Amino acid sequence: MNSFYSDTHPKMEALQIKLLRETPPWRKMEMLAELNKAARELALAGLRQRYPEADETTLLRYLGNILLGSDIAGRVYAELEDRA
Repeated sequence: MNSFYSDTHPKMEALQIKLLRETPPWRKMEMLAELNKAARELALAGLRQRYPEADETTLLRYLGNILLGSDIAGRVYAELEDRA
């Protein structure tokens, strides 16, 4: 088996893979949701540093551009503005 991690002992890597394989699907989905949440929080933290004067609405718009791409985010926000 090829190693996934260059800094992990092969026995520990094998144990980690075994445990992940034994993890029920619902828990894997929960872990994925936690990773997505952490990634969004990190992205927002970076946006706050980059644009310290921006309000929360603007920061969320910037995050939407990152996550969806500016074309799709622009269409989504245009629809939201039309509804207001």
